[in-house]
Amino acid sequence: MVTMVTTLDIQGPGFLCHPMKRRMEPVLHGSGQDVKCSLGYFPCGNITKCLPQLLHCNGVDDCGNQADEDNCGDNNGWPIQFDKYFASYYKMTSLYHFETQTSECLSHFFLFITLLFLVPHYPHSLLLPPCSVVGSVPVPCLCRGLEVDCDETNLRAVPSVSSNVTKMSLQRNLIRKLPPDGFKKYHHLQKLYLSHNRITFLKPGVFEDLHRLEWLALMNNVLTHLPDKPLCQHMPRLHWLDFEGNHIHNLRNLTFISCSNLTVLVMRKNKINHLSENTFAPLQKLDELDLGSNKIENLPPQVFKDLKELSQLNLSYNPIQKIQANQFDYLVKLKSLSLEGIEISNIQQRMFRPLMNLSHIYFKKFQYCGYAPHVRSCKPNTDGISSLENLLANIIQRVFVWVVSAVTCFGNVFVICMRPYIRSENRLHAMSIISLCCADCLMGIYLFVIGAFDLKFRGEYNKHAQLWMESIHCQIVGSLAILSTEVSVLLLTFLTLEKYICIVYPFRCLRPKKCRTITVLILIWMTGFIVAFIPLTNKEFFKNYYGTNGVCFPLHSEDTESTGAQIYSVAIFLGINLAAFIIIVFSYGSMFYSIHQSAITATEIRNQVKKEMILAKRFFFIVFTDALCWIPIFVLKFLSLLQVEIPGTITSWVVIFILPINSALNPILYTLTTRPFKEMIHQFWYNYRKRRSIDSKGSQKTYAPSFIWVEMWPLQEMPPELIKPALFTDPCELSLISQSTRLNSYS
Repeated sequence: MVTMVTTLDIQGPGFLCHPMKRRMEPVLHGSGQDVKCSLGYFPCGNITKCLPQLLHCNGVDDCGNQADEDNCGDNNGWPIQFDKYFASYYKMTSLYHFETQTSECLSHFFLFITLLFLVPHYPHSLLLPPCSVVGSVPVPCLCRGLEVDCDETNLRAVPSVSSNVTKMSLQRNLIRKLPPDGFKKYHHLQKLYLSHNRITFLKPGVFEDLHRLEWLALMNNVLTHLPDKPLCQHMPRLHWLDFEGNHIHNLRNLTFISCSNLTVLVMRKNKINHLSENTFAPLQKLDELDLGSNKIENLPPQVFKDLKELSQLNLSYNPIQKIQANQFDYLVKLKSLSLEGIEISNIQQRMFRPLMNLSHIYFKKFQYCGYAPHVRSCKPNTDGISSLENLLANIIQRVFVWVVSAVTCFGNVFVICMRPYIRSENRLHAMSIISLCCADCLMGIYLFVIGAFDLKFRGEYNKHAQLWMESIHCQIVGSLAILSTEVSVLLLTFLTLEKYICIVYPFRCLRPKKCRTITVLILIWMTGFIVAFIPLTNKEFFKNYYGTNGVCFPLHSEDTESTGAQIYSVAIFLGINLAAFIIIVFSYGSMFYSIHQSAITATEIRNQVKKEMILAKRFFFIVFTDALCWIPIFVLKFLSLLQVEIPGTITSWVVIFILPINSALNPILYTLTTRPFKEMIHQFWYNYRKRRSIDSKGSQKTYAPSFIWVEMWPLQEMPPELIKPALFTDPCELSLISQSTRLNSYS
C-alpha cells in the first residue's frame, strides 16, 4: 500500500489531519538523548551530530537524515486532542468512506472544506443530516441534525429545546444567569458552548444532569469563582474545559477532584493569583494546561507532579518571581513549554534537563535559549538587537557601529585639539564648546566598546549574553552613554540660551561671567554623573537598569517588571530631554525673529537679507539635527507608555544611528563649519603654499610664528561709515550692529 503524505496544515475546526500523524518520521522522539550538545545546539536524532538551533526547520536537510526538519510545527496539546475528537466524530458522519488510513484522513479534510464553502450556497439537506431534534426550536436558532446553533441571537436565557439534542451553542448572547435546572433534561448533550456571554457565577448543581457532556466552553464571561463543589462530579466524561477570559481568582483543591478524564484545561486570561499543591492532582490524563496571563507569583514545588501525560504547559505572562530547579521534573512527556514574559532570575540548565521530550520552548529573552540546548525550537531567536550568535544581529549595524564611533571620536578630538589655535573674543563660549566635545566623545567611546564586545562574542553570543548584561562592564558602558547624552543635551541648552540672551537682549548686560560659566559647566557635569549613576545604587528599585538589552542602553520601551526603572527612564527622556528640546526650538525661533525684525528697521545695511538667509539655514540645521536625534526617542517613549509593542530592531537602530547624530554633528555645526575656522584653514593653506613657493625658488626659509585666528567676523566687511555711532540714531539700528557682531562671534 502506498502511503500518501499531505502537507496541508489546517487550524481551527478543520484541523483534522495533524502533520505529526501524517509525517513518516525517520527518527523517533527521544532518540539521540545520549548525545551531548553545546549551548544553542540540538542533536541530529540517532547520530552523533549537533546543529545550531537556528537550523531547525529551515527547509534544508542539515543533519543528513531529515532529523532537523522533523516536528517543525508546535501542534502539541489541544490540536492533537481536537483532531482525535473530531476525527472520531466525522468518521461517524462522513459522506464518504475510504478503506485506507490516509484516505480516511483526507475524507475528513474534504468534508470540512465542503461544509465550509458550500453550506452558504446549497440547502442544508444536501450536506448535513436533516434536523433530528424532536420538538420545536426557537425561531432565531438553526438546527442541524441533533445540533442546535443559537449564536448571536440576543438570547437572555437558555432556550428550551428537545431533550435529544447532542450539541448546543449559545455563544455571543446576553445570558447573565444559568438557572439550576436550565440543563436538567439534556441527558444526551455532549458539547455545550456558552462563550461570550455575561455569566457572573455558576450554581453548584447547574450541570449535574449533563452526564454525557464532553466539551464545555465558557470563555469570555465574567465569572469570578467556580462552584465550591467538585466541578466534574456529574460530568465524568468531560475532557475539554475552557474558562479563558474570565475573572476567576483562585482554584480550590476540590475544583477538579472528579475530572479524571479531562485532557484539555484552559484557564488563560483570568486573575488567578494562587495555586495549591494538589490543585491538579486528579488530572492524570491532562494533555494541555494553559495558565497564561494570570496573576500567579509563586508555583508550589510539586504542583505538576501528577501530570504525567501533560504534553503542553503554558505559564506565560505571569508575575512569577522564581522557578524551582526541579519544578518540571515530573513532566516526562512534556513537548511544549511556554515561559514568555517571565523574568527567570535563577534560570539554569537543571530546570530543563529532565525534559528530554521537549521540542518547543518559549522564553521572554532569547539568551535564555542557552539554558535549554537540547530543545529543537527555542523562541525568540533574537530581541531585534542581538541574536544567538552576535551581540549586534544586523551586519549593517556591526559595520556602522565602528564607522559612527570613528567619526564621533575623530571629529570631537580634532575640535578639542584645534580650539587652542582659535583666539576667541569669547573664551567662555570656547570653554563650553570644548566641554561639549568631551561629552560627545564619550558617546564615541561607548559605541567603540559595544563594537569591541560584539567582536569578542562573535558567533557564540548566547553563551555570554546573560552574564554580559548583568556584568559591571555593561553597567559602566550604559552609564557612559547616558552621561554623554545628558551632558550634551544640557550643554546644548546652555549654549542656546547664551546665544539667545546675547542676541535678543544685547544691551542688558546679561552675558555670563567667567565664574558663573565655570559654575554652570560644573553643575551640568555633576547632574550628568548623578543621572547616569543613580540606577547603579539601588538594585531593588531599578533592577538591572542598563542590562535590558545587549547594547546596555536603557530605553525601557517594554520593561514592565521594574516600575522604578520605567518611571526613571520616562523622567529622563520625556522630562529633562523633552524640556531641553523645547527650549532650544523656542530660543532659535526667537533669535531669528528678533534679527528679522531688526533688519526691517535698519534698511540702510546692505546684503542683510542674504545674511539672514545664511543665518536661517544655520539655525535650521542646528534645530533639525536636534529634532532628528530626539523626536524618534520621544515617540518611542510615548508609545511605550501607551503599551504599544515596540520591536527591538527599532531600539537597535535608535542606539546605533539616531542617538549619536548630535555627538557626530556637533563638532561640524559648532566649529568646523563656522567662518573663523574656515578662514583659519584657508589662511593656513595660503601660508603653506607661500612657504612652499619660496622654498622651490631656493630662497632663505622663513618661519612664521604659530598661527592664531580671532574668532569673530571681520568688521571690515561693513562700510566704515556705517560703523560710526553718530550715524545711528535709532536704537534698533544700533541693536542690529551689536546683534550682528555678537552673533558672528558665536557662529
